[in-house]
Amino acid sequence: MPPNILREIQQGNERSLARAISMIENQTTGSLELLKSLPISKTPVIGFTGPPGAGKSTVVDILIARFIQQEKKIAVLCVDPSSPFHAGAFLGDRIRMNRWTGNPSVFIRSLSSRGALGGLHPRIVEITDLLKAGPFDYIFIETVGIGQNEIEIAGIADCTVLILTPGSGDEIQGLKSGVLEIADVFVVNKSDYPGAKQFISQLESALHMGSKGADIIEMTATQEKGVEALVLAIEEKKASFPSREIQTLTEKAFRLILARMKQKIDRASLHQIIARESLSENFNLYSFVENYLTGPL
Repeated sequence: MPPNILREIQQGNERSLARAISMIENQTTGSLELLKSLPISKTPVIGFTGPPGAGKSTVVDILIARFIQQEKKIAVLCVDPSSPFHAGAFLGDRIRMNRWTGNPSVFIRSLSSRGALGGLHPRIVEITDLLKAGPFDYIFIETVGIGQNEIEIAGIADCTVLILTPGSGDEIQGLKSGVLEIADVFVVNKSDYPGAKQFISQLESALHMGSKGADIIEMTATQEKGVEALVLAIEEKKASFPSREIQTLTEKAFRLILARMKQKIDRASLHQIIARESLSENFNLYSFVENYLTGPL
């Protein structure tokens, strides 16, 4: 681990922070030692999810502007689809957010999903915890935008904002059993579109049938309408963050343990063991897996 890198991150050195993120992404030597040295941090993490075209990047962009006006420092992780030609983020640094390049109050990093389910980067827990060591007031995570598979963000974020648009009213019943349940704040973007009122009414009915209370914010992000209401909703949700801490830590620990277990499985050696064990007339795949998990074969 490079000397003083944690102290430099805590002091706001973006170059050191970017270098440390790359270390964690690639799991290079010293990355685990860095993670084990991270102090406890209560920096709020806000997740933004929703279907493609809902306006997630636009909403995040105008939220950054509002928090900058309040003299806040913001870190943003934009998780993009993997390029079919390389492992990097397909969209790179978001064009819509280029105006923040060089702004000392904003740190933006694009990450590739690398094919991971849930619309997140495989090392999202570690990278988020690293950012929490920096001098940021909020950390934003914007997911890929793949629909109902994005429920994993709720296990990492202190507050999850689900961005929807009018026109998806027929999908609400399907969403109700999945994505709708993870949100703390619903943003109905493009609320000036025809059918917006009906869509909001359907959304309210779907939420009323559930047990989780959540805010519904009407927005037209391109005109910056509704942004103040969203800022207020996020700040009001902060009061409930401490009560979620154990659940969030549990979800993060589960992800980390699962990832570590996957690393221990060597596909080549597994192939050799199966080739040997499957010669038995009594071979059963499920018994084999149980034995593999509970002890050496």
